[in-house]
Amino acid sequence: MPREANAVDFWRGFALVTIFINHIPGIFYAHFTHANFSISDSADLFVFLAGWSLRHVVSSRRRLPSAAHLVVRLFGRALTLYIVQIFIIVIALAMLAAAALILRNPLLMEWHNAAAVFHDPPETVIGLTLLTHQLGYFDILPLYVVLMLMAPGFALIDRYAPRLVWFFNPLAWQIVFVLGFVLAKPAGLGAFVRRHMGWIRLVSLPVVVLGALIIWNDWWPDPTTVPQPALFFVQSKSYATPLRLLQFLALVALFSAAYPLIARPMPWLSRFMSRLGRNSLEVFCVASILSLAGQIIRFVYKGGIVADTAVVAVGIAILACTAWLSEWLERDRAKRQAAPSA
Repeated sequence: MPREANAVDFWRGFALVTIFINHIPGIFYAHFTHANFSISDSADLFVFLAGWSLRHVVSSRRRLPSAAHLVVRLFGRALTLYIVQIFIIVIALAMLAAAALILRNPLLMEWHNAAAVFHDPPETVIGLTLLTHQLGYFDILPLYVVLMLMAPGFALIDRYAPRLVWFFNPLAWQIVFVLGFVLAKPAGLGAFVRRHMGWIRLVSLPVVVLGALIIWNDWWPDPTTVPQPALFFVQSKSYATPLRLLQFLALVALFSAAYPLIARPMPWLSRFMSRLGRNSLEVFCVASILSLAGQIIRFVYKGGIVADTAVVAVGIAILACTAWLSEWLERDRAKRQAAPSA
C-alpha cells in the first residue's frame, strides 16, 4: 500500500479512537486526547480526511470515472451512510430504553436529546428520518451524509470548473471537507503546499502552541464584546471559525511530519491504526455504540480508573476485531468471486 494511503488511514484510525474516547464524558483517558491541547479536535480531522479520500475516488490513476458513474457512486455512498445512521440511532435508542427499564431510572431516556423520541414520537421520528433531529454524540455521521450528498457537486465543479470550488460558504463545515479534497490534488494548491511544506511546518508550530495556550488558559474573548461578525470568535463545533480552521490546518501540517516518526519505531501501531482507518465506516458505527455503552457503564459503576480502563481496553479491542472482521469478510468475498463456477 502506498505510504500516503497508510498515513491517511493511520490518522483516520487515530481520529476514530479519540472520537470513541471523547464521546464518553468524564472518562479518565479523555484527558490525554489532543482535544485538551487543541482548538480543533478529531471531528475536524475525520471530515478533512473524508474530503482527502474523495479526491482519490474522483481522480483514479487507472481510469477516470465518467461524470454519471461518479454521481451514482457518490449518491450510493450517501445512501449507505444514511441507512447506517438510522440503524445505529435505533440501536442507541433501544440501549437507552433498556438501561432505563433495567436500572428503573426513566431519566436515562432523556440523555442526549432522546427525550423527544419517547415523549413526542410522531414529530421526532420524522425529524430523525430527515436528519433534522439529532442525538448527542451521534451527529457526526449525519454531517458526513450531507457532505456526501454535496460531494458530486464538488467533484463535478472540480472537473469542469476547478476555480469555482472555493465559492462555497467559508463558515460551513463543508470548507473542512473541501480543503481535504483540494489539498489532496497533486496540482494547484495541493502542489504549492507540498513544495513549501518545510516552511509551513515552521509557521505551524507556534500556531499550534498558541492554540494549546488558549485552551489551557481559557483565553476566549467575551462574544458580546467582539466586533461583528461575532461568530468569527466563538469556540463552537457548529462553526468553522477562522481561528479553529487555522489551528486545524497547522495541526495537519505537523501531523504529516509526525507519521513517519511513529511508523518507523512502532510499525505495529501504524498497522493497527491503519486497519481501523481502512474500515472507518464499520469502526465508526461500532465506536458510536460502544461510547454510549461506556457512558451507561460509567453511570452504573460511578466511573473510576478501573471502570474507565476496562471500558477503553475492551472498547478498543472490539474496534480492532471489527476492523479485522471487515477485512476478512472482504477477502472471503473476493476469493469466492474469483473462484471458477462449478
